[in-house]
Amino acid sequence: MARRGTKVAMPFVLDASITACWYFQDENDPRADAALGLLADDRAIVPLHWWFEVGNIMLSGERRRRASEQYTKGFINRLERYPIDFAPLPDRAAVLVLARNHRLTFYDAAYIELARREKVWLASLDDALNAAARAEGIPLLDA
Repeated sequence: MARRGTKVAMPFVLDASITACWYFQDENDPRADAALGLLADDRAIVPLHWWFEVGNIMLSGERRRRASEQYTKGFINRLERYPIDFAPLPDRAAVLVLARNHRLTFYDAAYIELARREKVWLASLDDALNAAARAEGIPLLDA
């Protein structure tokens, strides 16, 4: 497991739940802080749908009056400066198997498939996703 203060010499898979924690000013988690800190030296990898998940999180935040349009615009500008790479499409059959075996959504299973394919660790705040990653032998960010 990667720990805060430990230099990780490889990219990591970034889940939308970590990004949501960065977005919402009233949410804090040491794992989200650690992931953000790692972006100073490392790159994150995300599946293609990550951007749509993050966009929906921001839109929901505005609709619930947890954030303003101006705040969202600034957050998007910050996100675009982070070293986040979009991965190519996953092996759909492998994602389906992971989703079935761990009772995950297809899009959550795509994070596990990506971490396994790239042989990197996962940064997520999602308990079910983390449990499935552990079961698959994928290392997790731990603050």
